[in-house]
Amino acid sequence: MKALVLEKKRVLNLREIDLPTDIGDDDVKIKIHTVGICGSDIHYYEHGKIGQWHVKTPIVLGHEGSGTIIEVGKNEKKLKVGDKVCVEPQIVNKKSKEYKLGMYNYDQEVKFWATPPIHGCITPEVIFPGDMVFKLPENISYAEGAMVEPLAVGMQGVTKAKIKPGQIGLVMGCGPIGLVTALAALAGGCAQVYIADILSDKLKICHHYSGLIPVDLTKEDLSSKIMKDTNGWGIDRFFECSGATKAYEAIFSCCSPGAHVVIIGMNAIPVPMDWSILCAKGLEFQTVHRYSHQYEPSIKLLEMGKINVKPMITHTFDFKDSVEAFERAAEHRPTDVKLQILVNDEK
Repeated sequence: MKALVLEKKRVLNLREIDLPTDIGDDDVKIKIHTVGICGSDIHYYEHGKIGQWHVKTPIVLGHEGSGTIIEVGKNEKKLKVGDKVCVEPQIVNKKSKEYKLGMYNYDQEVKFWATPPIHGCITPEVIFPGDMVFKLPENISYAEGAMVEPLAVGMQGVTKAKIKPGQIGLVMGCGPIGLVTALAALAGGCAQVYIADILSDKLKICHHYSGLIPVDLTKEDLSSKIMKDTNGWGIDRFFECSGATKAYEAIFSCCSPGAHVVIIGMNAIPVPMDWSILCAKGLEFQTVHRYSHQYEPSIKLLEMGKINVKPMITHTFDFKDSVEAFERAAEHRPTDVKLQILVNDEK
């Protein structure tokens, strides 16, 4: 089957590769329609590794996928041929303690799409366990369906933040994860959410969203603005989504006493923290690794119009141009929010 294959660092080919074609009793086969390009896909392309995961053999990229069911295993009762779906791209060990505790995203044996050596979904057809495949309502497009995966990351962070209605949030980083986190925070009860970045072009998308307050860090002092706007109190919920070491400085200067801090972005180098100051403020810290139990609420928020991801989809490439799509994504243009690949345009 033809697929977008990362052979090694900086080497991509759209070529034939052997992939599974027979479904198991609990599986479904999906004709992939749309796949989003994630920052992790680009990181593997540019560096050949992320943390402990190294590209040692060729892998198919992509894990933000939507499509149509074309075959179901004999044990699958909820999904049927013709259903429009999106995929939560992790296969977990259902006997693991993590799974039994409901925190299956920390399963140490998880098989996650496009995480070496597991193949992803930039290919015309995939097979996946039916219990991790979710039917999409009629009013959600395939493109929006492919956005459920990144939205689930933001939802995981917001769930951990335990927002109370009317609180003020701050998101560091206006990339795709920063944006979906900010939108999830608004949907979860924040009255307004500041979103800060050093690239002004990235912040332009905020005009699509009521409740988001963009802060250009090259023109404004973040702490001064936050403290002025909150009468010296600070923000209640802090979300780090940039991975930039300097972004952590805002925790000290912008958080109110008792604020919740959620770390979502992955820092490339260790971050020094003065815990004596943080402890004196009574801050509560949470971290995010992927997500668990977030697909259904994410889909419902999209269905009801509580979250709109359409403005984030800035360009779509045909399957035949998949290599070009990754080369474009690797340019890191500030006006590109989410690039997607249209694998099949047939419903």
